[in-house]
Amino acid sequence: VELTENDKRHVAALMRVNHCGEICAQALYQGQALASQDPDVCAVLRQAAEEESEHLAWTERRLSELGGRKSLLNPVWYAGSLFIGMMAGRAGETWSLGFLAETERQVEAHLWDHLQRLPRHDRKSWVLLEQMKTDEIGHATSAMQLGARELPEPVALAMRFASSVMTRTAYWVDRKSVV
Repeated sequence: VELTENDKRHVAALMRVNHCGEICAQALYQGQALASQDPDVCAVLRQAAEEESEHLAWTERRLSELGGRKSLLNPVWYAGSLFIGMMAGRAGETWSLGFLAETERQVEAHLWDHLQRLPRHDRKSWVLLEQMKTDEIGHATSAMQLGARELPEPVALAMRFASSVMTRTAYWVDRKSVV
């Protein structure tokens, strides 16, 4: 089913947000892996980053199909997330794994929200986001199995706030430039 121009703008903006999120996730996990001393934790972080690379390619391709473009702030998102990831990694393995688990839980909730906001007839985007959600659940589960500690609520709130700033900014940046 062909999307209307308004639907294309909306879905492209959602995909731009998801694309930014994948850039952030890669940087977070790369930063955490750089700071990690545990080979098992490094392996989980590298595996998560690799899957996030796949998600990045999927969202970039879908964004292009919709006539949208990537966020102009991607380098900023990457640099900030790399720094945050390194700091999380320096807090110790169990806290770093807790950060991974909390990140993925928040991403899962974010993807669920996007699934609800998609036009019902956009099956292509729905399948893509559903697979990403499944993968994110797997990352959180792996972190918990390796001994992740639950983050204090103020840290989780700060993470949600930072994510909210990124998602709202990425949604609106270049939104009007879609086909």
